[in-house]
Amino acid sequence: MKKIIILGGGTAGWMCAAAMARFLIPRGIAITLIESDQIGTVGVGEATLPHLRFFNQTLGIDENAFMRATLATYKMGIEFQHWGRIGDAYIHPFGEYGRELDGIPFHHLWLKARQSGRAAPLDDYALPVKAAAAGKFDFPHPNPRSILSTFSYAFHLDAGLYARFLRDFAEQLGVERVEGRVDTIGRDERGHISALKLQDGNSLGADFFVDCSGFRALLLGDTLQTPFLDWSRWLPCDSAVAVPCESNRPPPPYTRAIAHSAGWQWQIPLQHRTGNGLVYARDHLSDDQACQRLMNSLPGPTSTEPRILRFKAGRRKNSWVGNCLAIGLSSGFLEPLESTGIYLIQIAITKFLALWPQGGSYPAGRREFNRQMSLEYERIRDFLILHYHATEREDSAFWRYCRYMTIPDDLRLKMALYREQGYIVGYGHGLFLQPSWLAVYHGQRILPKTYSPQADLLALDEIDRLLSGYRRLVQKGVAAMPDHASVIARQCGMRPLPVPPTAMSLYGGIAL
Repeated sequence: MKKIIILGGGTAGWMCAAAMARFLIPRGIAITLIESDQIGTVGVGEATLPHLRFFNQTLGIDENAFMRATLATYKMGIEFQHWGRIGDAYIHPFGEYGRELDGIPFHHLWLKARQSGRAAPLDDYALPVKAAAAGKFDFPHPNPRSILSTFSYAFHLDAGLYARFLRDFAEQLGVERVEGRVDTIGRDERGHISALKLQDGNSLGADFFVDCSGFRALLLGDTLQTPFLDWSRWLPCDSAVAVPCESNRPPPPYTRAIAHSAGWQWQIPLQHRTGNGLVYARDHLSDDQACQRLMNSLPGPTSTEPRILRFKAGRRKNSWVGNCLAIGLSSGFLEPLESTGIYLIQIAITKFLALWPQGGSYPAGRREFNRQMSLEYERIRDFLILHYHATEREDSAFWRYCRYMTIPDDLRLKMALYREQGYIVGYGHGLFLQPSWLAVYHGQRILPKTYSPQADLLALDEIDRLLSGYRRLVQKGVAAMPDHASVIARQCGMRPLPVPPTAMSLYGGIAL
């Protein structure tokens, strides 16, 4: 393999180009990215997950420079309002609830104490929840025994500025950018893509092609006719209206996801503005109604008109077909309820580089990549469905549908196991693990009938002492943390502190 062409820029294209520039150009692989300034990008994915820190760190990007360039803020979790019932609110944190003891999961100790009326609310045992709610932030502590090591963090960022930042990075490492729009797509005798002919007559050939053309999926969808698996029966929202606005309030260190009668609304605080959007199902809310509802709820004035986006939840049956790999929206779409869009770009790039076809034939690597990406999409899909299905709301036709819809078998089993015995299904590969499921279960009023008999190995008085002690540690840790805005100012100023190394984890803040 001598040359790779990436079709499309934006976040997906330039993340891919930056990673390939870092790891493949030194191996003698030429990387070309084709994009057109005439074609817009979706560009609303401004909330991220902690894994992006690992991506940037692996590429050798300075985090403080990244913060300044993208006008970013820090993020410790996501607040969900009105999902279980109208008036409810909880934070899904990037961190732990308590700590297990001798192999006994913490939530079973908490459940036993709660049954006897001797437990505080679950959130009192999660430092990132209490810190986020208080507007506090600090970097995770390197000592794993410290309460300040029990969380990770991500960013709210300007996606357009991030793409620009990565473009500069990639071009400095040797990526060639070509301005143009594709006119025709050439294929060889095997059906593989051989060349892209642009509207200006220029034809560019390569050994391998990466489709980052967004929802259009020009290569994987239009040309290779890869089937699309429609998941809209479980995730019925099909539209969003987005608009940025000014904000004079200190930015909170978390994203807001506020449920409404036919979907939900996001609020994403950046240094210079707040990103806003309203996700909805057109069967239950018109475009005009959605625009009006969003504009009436903005936290500040806006200078632009709202923009409407259309989508369908689902994924391509395979993301890698022949010599074409789809990354980002051309591979699939899951609504940004848990900020997974940039993560899915990153994980596809990471898995591809791990399975990079060094020779001329790569069927085994292609099959394994598609298997792993299928698991990623399906496990994230089920976690998103949980938010809609685990509700007691019946105030609209939309929520009645979500509450009583038939859900995937794996998700139904997970929910049944938790309701019956507090068991959270674990797996080795996947994004959302035990703390995330615990946050949504309890935040949306799903409580087990009982706790694990393992918890009876400890007397109630001993559990009470453990819980009380941990709660005091959380309170002390939060009190010692600086406020979020001051940390942003420090890190974007003249004398930022060094940031800690990170790991590819949603919960652990430090790479040891």
